[in-house]
Amino acid sequence: MAEEIVNPRTREAHVFLDRLFLALSRHWLLVASLVLGVWVLLPWLAPVLMATGLKGGGHLIYALYSVQCHQLPQRSYFLFGPRLMVSLADINAVWPYTDYPQLRQFIGTPEMGYKVAWSDRMVSLYTPLFIGTLLFALSRLGSKATARWRGWRPLPIGWWLLALVPIFIDGVTHMLNDVTGLGFRDSNAWLANLTGGLFAPTFYAGDAVGSFNWWMRLLTGLLAGFATLWAFYPHMDDAFRELGSSLAAKLRRARRPGNA
Repeated sequence: MAEEIVNPRTREAHVFLDRLFLALSRHWLLVASLVLGVWVLLPWLAPVLMATGLKGGGHLIYALYSVQCHQLPQRSYFLFGPRLMVSLADINAVWPYTDYPQLRQFIGTPEMGYKVAWSDRMVSLYTPLFIGTLLFALSRLGSKATARWRGWRPLPIGWWLLALVPIFIDGVTHMLNDVTGLGFRDSNAWLANLTGGLFAPTFYAGDAVGSFNWWMRLLTGLLAGFATLWAFYPHMDDAFRELGSSLAAKLRRARRPGNA
C-alpha cells in the first residue's frame, strides 16, 4: 500500500492542535477554575457597577444572566443597602408589580441597594463548583502518580441522584407556589402546623435570611453542587489523563526520524 502523503501545513495544524489539547489535558483544572470563577463572580459585579454609576455594564450582566435565572428580587441578595435580602412587601412599595415577568425586572434602588444578577439558590448551587474545583486542585498536588485524586473517589451515580432530590422538591414546590398563586411556600403555614409553631413567625414566612425558604435554597443548593462535582470531576480527571497520555505518545512518534 502506498504511503499517504500529508501536506506539511496540514501536518503542522494537526501537531498544533495535539499540543493545544495536550496542554488542556494537563491544565484543565486551571482552565475550569478560571472559567467557573468568572461565571460565579460576575453576577456579584452587577450591583457594584450599578452602585458606581456604570449602569450600562450592570444592565448587560443582568441581561446575560436573565436566561439562566428567574432573578426574582425577593429571592436575591442585595448589595449596598441596609439588608442583604429585601421582602416582597418592601419591593412592592417602590415597584408595584407582582406578576412574574415584571417583578423579575426590578434591579433595586440607591436606597435599597442592587440585587446580585442571580438568585440565592443559584449562588448556593454554583459556588460549590468553583470552590470545589480549587479544593480538588489542591488535593491533586503531589499525587501525579495516582490515577485519581488523593482521597477523592467518585460519588456513585445513585448517591448523586439522591442528592438532587431535595433541590428538585424545593424548586418544584416554589414553582408551583408562584404559578398557582396558592402561597403555601410564602407563609409555610403547613410547616408551622407540623412543628406546632416551635420557631418564630419570621422563620416560616417570606424569604429573608434565616427563614425556612432561605435555608432550604441554601442547603439543597450546596448539596446538589458539591455532589455534582464529587460525582463527575474524578471521572473527568481520568479522561483528561488518558487523553494526555495518548497525545504525548502521538507527538513523540511524530518527532521520530522519518516521520517529519
